[in-house]
Amino acid sequence: MKITINSIKAIWLLSFLFITVAASAQESNIIQISGRVKDQGTGEPLPGVSIQIKGTVSGTTTDKDGGFVLKTRLKFPFTLVFSSLGFQVQEFEVTSTGSKLDIGLATQTLLGKEVVVTASRVEEEALKSPVAIEKLDIRAIKESPAPSFYDALENVKGVQMTTSSLTFKVPNTRGFNIPNNFRFMQLVDGVDMQAATLGVPLGNAIGPTELDIQSVEITPGAASALYGMNAINGMANLQTKSPFLYKGLSVYQKIGVNHVDGIDYDPSVLTETAVRYAQSFRDRFAFKVNVSYLRGTDWRASTATDQNAAANSRFPALNGAANNPAYDAWNKYGDENNNNVSVAVQLNGRTETFNVRRTGYWEKDLANPVVENIKFDVGLYWRVTSKAELSYTFRHGQMDGLFQRGNKIQLNDVVVQNHKLELKGSDYFIRGYVMLENTGDSYNLKPLSDNLDLTNKSNNAWRDAFRTKLQTEINAGTELAQAMRLARTEADRGRVEPGTAAFRDLKNTIIGINNWDHANVVSGAPSTGGAWLDQHSRVYHVDAQWDLSKKVGIFNLLVGADGRIYEVIPDGNNFVDFTKPLKDRTTPGGKNVYYKKYGAFAQASKTFFEDKLKLVGSLRVDYNPEFDPKINPRIAAVYTLAQKHNFRASWQNGFRFPALFEALSFVNNGNVRRVGGLSYINEGLGYLENSYTLASVNTFNNAVNRDVADGLTPNAAALKNRALLEITNLSPTRPERINSFEVGYRSVLLGNKIVVDADAYYNRYDGFLGQVEVAVPATNKVGTDESVTDMLAANRSKQTRYRVYTNAKNTYDNYGASLGVTYNFHKKWTVAGNLNYNAIVENKEKDVFATGFNTPNWVSNISFGNRELFKNFGFNVVWRWQNTFYWESPLANGDVPAYNTVDAQVNYRIPKLKTTIKVGGANLLNNRYIQYAAGPTIGGLYYAAIAVEGLLTK
Repeated sequence: MKITINSIKAIWLLSFLFITVAASAQESNIIQISGRVKDQGTGEPLPGVSIQIKGTVSGTTTDKDGGFVLKTRLKFPFTLVFSSLGFQVQEFEVTSTGSKLDIGLATQTLLGKEVVVTASRVEEEALKSPVAIEKLDIRAIKESPAPSFYDALENVKGVQMTTSSLTFKVPNTRGFNIPNNFRFMQLVDGVDMQAATLGVPLGNAIGPTELDIQSVEITPGAASALYGMNAINGMANLQTKSPFLYKGLSVYQKIGVNHVDGIDYDPSVLTETAVRYAQSFRDRFAFKVNVSYLRGTDWRASTATDQNAAANSRFPALNGAANNPAYDAWNKYGDENNNNVSVAVQLNGRTETFNVRRTGYWEKDLANPVVENIKFDVGLYWRVTSKAELSYTFRHGQMDGLFQRGNKIQLNDVVVQNHKLELKGSDYFIRGYVMLENTGDSYNLKPLSDNLDLTNKSNNAWRDAFRTKLQTEINAGTELAQAMRLARTEADRGRVEPGTAAFRDLKNTIIGINNWDHANVVSGAPSTGGAWLDQHSRVYHVDAQWDLSKKVGIFNLLVGADGRIYEVIPDGNNFVDFTKPLKDRTTPGGKNVYYKKYGAFAQASKTFFEDKLKLVGSLRVDYNPEFDPKINPRIAAVYTLAQKHNFRASWQNGFRFPALFEALSFVNNGNVRRVGGLSYINEGLGYLENSYTLASVNTFNNAVNRDVADGLTPNAAALKNRALLEITNLSPTRPERINSFEVGYRSVLLGNKIVVDADAYYNRYDGFLGQVEVAVPATNKVGTDESVTDMLAANRSKQTRYRVYTNAKNTYDNYGASLGVTYNFHKKWTVAGNLNYNAIVENKEKDVFATGFNTPNWVSNISFGNRELFKNFGFNVVWRWQNTFYWESPLANGDVPAYNTVDAQVNYRIPKLKTTIKVGGANLLNNRYIQYAAGPTIGGLYYAAIAVEGLLTK
């Protein structure tokens, strides 16, 4: 089906008409209920208590004196639900109008009473959730020593955080981690935060402010049976505050400092300001506005680990990063495999061939260290009836930062906007939203570095200058390593150097060019390529959910459906119009690119044996026109023993369609074209059926060099070693699949003082999606003599290289377990800890690419604190540790060392001024660490924050 803008508008019009019709019913005359809420123990009035009419969207909050007035059109009787942090929830049935209600709330001393919605898409006790789920509520967020609520996710059981930038953090659970994690879904009030073309969730960059966040729920592991294709590794559900319940003016100011050791950068100030204002009118209409601004100096990445240490290992004098002419550092760009040249010289009466790479530039010289993040959102809310609320929200985020995809991307002034229209009731919702993405002045560090070098000399010209000088120095008797250094200096002559005006001007010129093609990498005149990341996209999404439990009666039934359309404007550099002839694809413009998916689900649940056993079954169907429909079932059971021991078990099957970038990209990056995995992209290119793996090409050339040194001609050596070349033989991309098994136990023990939560899982991945780099011969088909000689390093111009998104040929099994314990051992003293284990089953057979489990085996957190050590004063300390693990990615491979950190905070509340002062530090001891290969080095961040909440309330 052809999707046009008109048809999209029709979808939105139909959605609005549905909302209008659904919201048209009006109820009887207005009833007014008033009263006062106090602390049962002290008798003091309680401001900010939430009062909800059970089974409706109607509600209000108490004022500064504990008073409230609630208006409704409901008929008697109905039930009011009173809730406030730190107090037990209380219900009160109203049967008639009368005197003012006087409600006393008792202090909540029990743990483990959280109510969650993410695990089953309906409200339920966390203790009886059918799958593992973790929750941070307002209190937990305020008591966390992390600098922000998003940073606090790192201390949640089972969560691994990947920090690419101060403004860019991505969580993951249960293995197979990558910095742009499209296997882990992030929702903000039901809106998927994944930026379409960047291919990464932006929950912390454009999501809620510190003042507007109400709770965060984390579901580790596969959740695709209910939430669709992006949730194969888990999800985070961020929920914001209702303007009906949280009113008034609130202001937040944080001042911090990082880089205190001065190693990567001078000590730098970080500042974050947020303002929230919300108000309601007659409990029928409400609005809220949020604005925040963050500015700081980013963490810097400058790890010098050599990824190509064995390139010239047969020459002992060239061992070590300082002497290796093919040095490839983690955080240096322009020295990668595509910039390798083969240099043959006469040495000791023999022809010796050396692998040499271009010099490149360090990340610190290419990236912008100063980052800013501006967030703005506004929401309008209308309680059409007591059981229906209509809302419109607009969200705008503008951000800088650095993140890793296939290469490092410097984000500059990226703008993402979201418009959402939603109608929700007590048992249903329907919503639609549009997300607009503009990557602004962002750029890719890899082509930037390449083009800085190539503007001076092409690779062949650089090689020739290097070889001539090297031979001259060898003939003069210069020691080999020193001769290599002198040859590099000569070949680099005329290259712009960091810190100079010429470097700055050329860098800005290259950043302004939207063309990464390196037509002159191998030969020809100096390059005029660019590095600008100029991407524009729109996402159109509609989804609905209806709880039919009351209508069915016999069991609980939940049904839902959703549809999504990605629309990408071809930039000719990352996304192209595939209807164009091959020679014209990389010109900007053309027909917009569409990528679509639709889904529907049903979930049934029922309790047995006096509610001791709960059985849950769900079935979801997802369809993408590029693939066959996929079915995702889930079966779960929860059994409660002796009213306190809750055992759970679940199995689910999940699929993940390739992300937009995995499916449809067409990027020339460093003379290697990165291509999506859909079959029609391969037409006329041949990388699926007519290519050799790059890994085997490198092994082949190393063997050839040894035989040439022993006297064979290059062609003869190539034919001798032809068996080392591995024919790729790829299939078009298909959806990734997971089978996930989970068991768990959750309980409140020892007089309701200890919460224990344990889980174990086993996952099997089939068709795991990743990237493999291949070389297509220019002369003939793979297997022929001509194609073999095309693979010689000296014949680089006869190879076309592609980095292809494809499926792994092996299946991959991983497993793990986690244990969390929270102990309220005396009054308000609490100690908590969790221990997490994750592992992968090693396959005996080599795959077409490295899957990258990228997860430490062991991670542990321990926290200790008292939220009120003495009146209005509290503190909390968190220690975190993880062991060494190996990281694999197209950019960098290597060990990520073990590290441990200590976070701490103290806070003081001034109730009369509605103010909280918080002073703390993340990584208090400034233990420098990295979280992934080629990632930034993270140090201590020390801060002081003040929050004033609830001013100007009625």
